[in-house]
Amino acid sequence: MALHTRLVLIGYMGSGKTSTGRELAKLLNRTFIDLDVYIEQKYGQTINDIFQSRGENYFREIERVGLAEVLTLEEVVIALGGGTPCFYDNMETVVDKSFSIYLKAEDRLIVNRLQNAKSTRPLVKDYSTEQLFDYVKEMLWIREPYYNRANLIVDAKGLKARDLLKNRLI
Repeated sequence: MALHTRLVLIGYMGSGKTSTGRELAKLLNRTFIDLDVYIEQKYGQTINDIFQSRGENYFREIERVGLAEVLTLEEVVIALGGGTPCFYDNMETVVDKSFSIYLKAEDRLIVNRLQNAKSTRPLVKDYSTEQLFDYVKEMLWIREPYYNRANLIVDAKGLKARDLLKNRLI
């Protein structure tokens, strides 16, 4: 099986897109791109600052533009924000221009990971464990129809990038 020139990791926050993406890029000697970081560098603001100053609609518009830009690059591994596939025609674009991998994580695993990283996840920092669980469960219900359109769905629990290569999944 020929290895695809663009690998795109999708999934909910805390599913391991960034850590798996970095590891996979290193193993393949490719450039790793986190779309959120790409946007922050391009616009000179954090995602949270963009949300607060310009709103979600503006963010989703520039996110769409950033996605189109990174999907023109070759020999890359790209990690998308959790919401990216769910807006505009982003998921169609991803499927058309790359090989997409959904890192599927159960709600309990996600809540566990987010509880341990609340300081770096402002979106959920004020949630109790019960509120966080309800929020994650609802968001997965909304987003999974988009995520499930990926070329490949893998269990995020305990996933190592080398497993994707070793098992010839990509």
